[in-house]
Amino acid sequence: MPFRLDRTAHHAGTHEQAAEYHAQNQPATPTERLRAAAYLNSVAFGYDLDNPPRLDRMAFATRQHAHRNG
Repeated sequence: MPFRLDRTAHHAGTHEQAAEYHAQNQPATPTERLRAAAYLNSVAFGYDLDNPPRLDRMAFATRQHAHRNG
């Protein structure tokens, strides 16, 4: 079955309506915004919010840059 866009889920509005909506519905503090982002990441990537996967440190490498004297 092909994907179909549900056009009844959203409606067009003015910039003023959008600004008012976001002012009322955006998490108030930076901590709340980070918690919301962590929740959305857990849903998108399919992991338990209370038990996130560990960072694979083998996927990244560090090296020192050569020091140049002017």
